[in-house]
Amino acid sequence: MSTKKPPESEPGDLSIVIPVYNSARILPVLIDRVASAMADAGLAFELILVNDGSQDDSWQIILEHAAGRDWLRGINLMRNFGQHNALLCGIRAARNPIIITMDDDLQHPPEEIPKLLAELERGHDVVYGSARLQQHGFLRNLASNLTKLALKSAMGIRNARNVSAFRAFRTKLRAAFADYSGTFVSIDVLLTWGTGRFSAIEVRHEPRFAGESQYTLRKLITHALNMMTGFGTLPLQIASLVGLVFTLFGLGILAYVLVRWMLQGSVVPGFPFLASIIAIFSGAQLFALGIIGEYLARMHYRLMDRPPYVEECRLPEKQAGDADA
Repeated sequence: MSTKKPPESEPGDLSIVIPVYNSARILPVLIDRVASAMADAGLAFELILVNDGSQDDSWQIILEHAAGRDWLRGINLMRNFGQHNALLCGIRAARNPIIITMDDDLQHPPEEIPKLLAELERGHDVVYGSARLQQHGFLRNLASNLTKLALKSAMGIRNARNVSAFRAFRTKLRAAFADYSGTFVSIDVLLTWGTGRFSAIEVRHEPRFAGESQYTLRKLITHALNMMTGFGTLPLQIASLVGLVFTLFGLGILAYVLVRWMLQGSVVPGFPFLASIIAIFSGAQLFALGIIGEYLARMHYRLMDRPPYVEECRLPEKQAGDADA
């Protein structure tokens, strides 16, 4: 392990928030690399590790490494709530003026954090670390691109295609979503509630240090659909457009039948033709009803007032010098 001791001050420069899920093998290396990178950059910081219902020894590892380190804080959630929910918990616990978020698999190198900070100082409020070359498989990259398209519709910003979990933003932005309590959370969309000054910068993207990613293709597609229905009206607009298109199509069919009747004295024969038209219109109606049902379901969940996360315990906050007492 590194023998460098990161600078300690109160308050610090950064709050680094990392959601943790089944990463007991990675955590010791992750903590050491974050501390070393911050020491090299001369930045005072706090590291907030949010254990998102891990089924391995992740929380025990956090407890062990927090001893004697006043810059390391841990929060243990009651169960697995999801990456963005765990991030929201850590963001609300942050004490410093700038927040860095990153994954726990070391695909986001802590050594790249100064690049994000330099871009942030150019007048931006949120900066994303966009990977030069993503270390994922084809299907995972395809699903990630689908998620980014959904984000673009929900966020309404041109940099949505560069969104990643490796981000730096000003802590004051959390005031815009201080009262948010929905069960589905998208940190990127919530940040748009507080600012429109987004930027992205190219950073290194490394292979996962150990284990396998918990984001499957199905989860990413579900996340994209939840994004569109949870934070935007694009699906409703699509349903309206589909309804308009098929209404015009129906009027065209009616005009065809009437013209044929007036010119030839006969109507369009055949049950298959009629059955096909009915099936098309029935499908369009069910599609629109399904989208409306998604929005009604989200209203139902919001009325239930379920919290986005529940903490089981949190390590007590230490003041500088407590570790040496």
